[in-house]
Amino acid sequence: MKLYQFPLSPNCQKVVALAREVGVPLQPIRVDVFKGESRTREYLAKNPNGKVPVLVDGDFVLWESNAMLGYIAGKAGRVDLAPTTPRERANVDRWLAWHNAHFGAAVGKVAFERIVKKLTGLGAPDEAAVKKGTDEFAVVADVLEKALAGQTYLCDTLTIADFCVAPYAAATELCGLHFGDHPNVKAWLGRMLARDSLRETLAAAREAA
Repeated sequence: MKLYQFPLSPNCQKVVALAREVGVPLQPIRVDVFKGESRTREYLAKNPNGKVPVLVDGDFVLWESNAMLGYIAGKAGRVDLAPTTPRERANVDRWLAWHNAHFGAAVGKVAFERIVKKLTGLGAPDEAAVKKGTDEFAVVADVLEKALAGQTYLCDTLTIADFCVAPYAAATELCGLHFGDHPNVKAWLGRMLARDSLRETLAAAREAA
């Protein structure tokens, strides 16, 4: 399978990390979003949204990173990571949706202002936007903290939901966001970062930057 990706993107990191976790080989193809490579006609034919990543498996072209998590886990036969029973699957899907609508959105607002703008020369951070993202982050961090009380992972066991949220959680420090008063989240993130699959993925992303 080919993965069109930009290593610094947490959405790409989650897919690479899961593939490492389950032993599914990926052929990474770098798409430099800062140079407009995700907006070329050729790339837009793969993903009309002009976003990374894109997964290509033979004649099957898949965009949306969370869909890729389920697909890769399925290809590996890992129903423990992507359950198929209604209740367990709904619990996983709940966290995937929550991440897209709330957690990833909050972190993404601050990351754009404090990191992306700096890397692309788009000017100084908009402090009003930073405050909005920071306020949203405080709310979603509390949600995560309460959900992880007495739990090792987001669901009953390790699932693709953890791989979905962890790269964004790992990026918070770079954005100036902190889990200082959220011990459950910090413990969970520590467990995720101790996994070879995620640790190696983030290390490779730093080297490729």
